Amino acid sequence: MRYVGPKNRIARREGTDLGLKTPGSKSHARLLRRLNILPGQHGARGRRKVSEHALQLREKQKMRYMFGVNEKQLKRYFQKSVRKKGNTAFFLAQQLERRLDNIVFRLGFCPTRASARQLIGHGHIKVNDKVVTIPSYQIRVDDIISFSSESPTKIGYVEKSLMNKDMVLPKWLERKGSVGKLISEPTSEEIEKQITLRSIIEYYSR
Repeated sequence: MRYVGPKNRIARREGTDLGLKTPGSKSHARLLRRLNILPGQHGARGRRKVSEHALQLREKQKMRYMFGVNEKQLKRYFQKSVRKKGNTAFFLAQQLERRLDNIVFRLGFCPTRASARQLIGHGHIKVNDKVVTIPSYQIRVDDIISFSSESPTKIGYVEKSLMNKDMVLPKWLERKGSVGKLISEPTSEEIEKQITLRSIIEYYSR
């Protein structure tokens, strides 16, 4: 099942900002202040030394929470990746990056992947001029991602995101106004800034 509890709690448990809260919000500021404190009444005692298997599990959970996928979905992505010849970790990252909800988020159309899933589920996003309501839809090179009409761009958090001048796009994406495009195959560079992909592969390869 997808986690639906307090988002700050899981970010604090993993010890990193997983992008689950809107940057600049009060909740996000509160998270940053307490990021190094574990949740629960004994959190202030700090983190205990953990086993290699536990570290692998934590990296896997971080990826799940960050991309908003459940265990079954992530394992399926791994199984598809391991069947290909080459770097399994790279292929796993590529599948996650090509998800429509992730692309909408990476393009800066909205502040979080959760809000991207909401936009997609409500029929506000088009791929190549066709409305797509499946967040896990795999985007291909040269696909065009846009809003279904002008009205979604007037939603408060969408309008604010589109006006964000500090937004830095991955090199495999381009955006002009409220229209984006996947111009090349995604890399694992962005994911590897937060997650050790090798640990996830080792976890599933046991």
